[in-house]
Amino acid sequence: MIDFMLNGQPCRSEASPETSVLELLRETLGVTGTKEGCASGDCGACTVAIGEPGPDGELRYHSANACITPAHQLNGRYLVTVDGLAQGDALHPAQAAMVACHGSQCGFCTPGIVMSLFTLHEQQRQAPAPLTPQRLEAALGGNLCRCTGYRPIRDAAMSMDSHPDHRPLWLDAGAPRDSEANKTGLDLDASFLQPGSLAELTDCLARHPQARLVAGATDLWLESTQRLARFERVIDVTRVAELNVVEEAELQDGRRGWWIGAAVTYSRLEPLLEEPYDAFAHLLHRLGSQQVRNRGTLGGNIANASPIGDTPPVLLALGSRLRLVGPEGERELPLDDFFLDYKRTALREGEAIRAIFLPRPVAGQTLKVWKLSKRREDDISAVLGAFAWRMENGVIRDVRLAFGGMAAIPKRAAHAEAALEGQAPDAAAFRAAREALAEDFQPMSDVRGSAEYRRLSAANLLERLHLVIAQAETDSPREVMLHAYAH
Repeated sequence: MIDFMLNGQPCRSEASPETSVLELLRETLGVTGTKEGCASGDCGACTVAIGEPGPDGELRYHSANACITPAHQLNGRYLVTVDGLAQGDALHPAQAAMVACHGSQCGFCTPGIVMSLFTLHEQQRQAPAPLTPQRLEAALGGNLCRCTGYRPIRDAAMSMDSHPDHRPLWLDAGAPRDSEANKTGLDLDASFLQPGSLAELTDCLARHPQARLVAGATDLWLESTQRLARFERVIDVTRVAELNVVEEAELQDGRRGWWIGAAVTYSRLEPLLEEPYDAFAHLLHRLGSQQVRNRGTLGGNIANASPIGDTPPVLLALGSRLRLVGPEGERELPLDDFFLDYKRTALREGEAIRAIFLPRPVAGQTLKVWKLSKRREDDISAVLGAFAWRMENGVIRDVRLAFGGMAAIPKRAAHAEAALEGQAPDAAAFRAAREALAEDFQPMSDVRGSAEYRRLSAANLLERLHLVIAQAETDSPREVMLHAYAH
């Protein structure tokens, strides 16, 4: 049973484990303002807002793709759809602005755009801040429009504050009531399990080791929407308290950093990264859309073991570790040892990722991350390169080069690393590193790029790294560029 609030009204409904929020709305509840476009979290037509209580008890709303959000994750939450925004003829500022700026033609994408603007409006109301082009781009980056174009939509976003603030009164009603399911405890035989603690999670894993684990569902739910898969049993890790914390720590080898809970979303992670790893934070701007970043988790991206996942190459370059948990207790291992083969990992039966260790940068260390994809926003990588190193007395030290899209797993370029370690950052060293890539990778061709494109792209990323390091070591960037292209 799913027990939640829908547009200010209590709602209870039953659903199978693989049911999405979109299916629940349109097919079960008959609430049809939310549209289905791609059924894969790409177009934004199905965008809704989900409210959860913040530290102060006030509801915090985030946008989400209803087509790939498990319906059972609404338990104890507030759901807002486009159907509930207007009060009679009084439109919400997001709706009024879209009308005034002629931001809609066919109207199919409009409900999702309005809900993204609604979420942005709520965030602005709770934490006023300049609506910069970057913030607006992030808010609307997951919403496509094929008719109107984006100028009138952008104009609508910028003018929301000029319209009367007709907000439904129930938006200020406070945090949602506790769900009935949470009151009666965890049913270990349920088809959709939502443990609230690490102890409950390990009990679930011990009892149902073959169950599918879900966090943000930004990839898993495609099995339902695209392949029509049915899930016998699902364990939702998003409510596990211990998986939602970020803790500062020091490893036995003296490295300091953070243990990031496996259920921490990208949206929560991004502010942490901005100071120590701005290149990593920038990558998150290009990882899916705002809707995806609000739901997707670092732990899920690793456990999914996709060869084109965006974060594993970065974590490999930084020397991250994993903390795993299962019925037999906890264990740790380097991320280097986690990926075994395509979609195969070191997870044992009944195990899950508890946390990921992100080390602080050491003195003099630099990280660069470059993602190649067919479009800048909301796209999957063809090739991603992550490079960490430090300079010592004019030579490269502690170099770690990791790639996505070049093998069946995210993988370090060990031979290329060896070619650069202890070398001056000159053309000869990087030529040797580019040649060594042939020993590290034999990429394949697919719809995102040919094998030859990937080989050439990886080599070009190493040449870009050469230019970056050389420029940092000289006062004449133009001289560096001319020297590089002469070779």
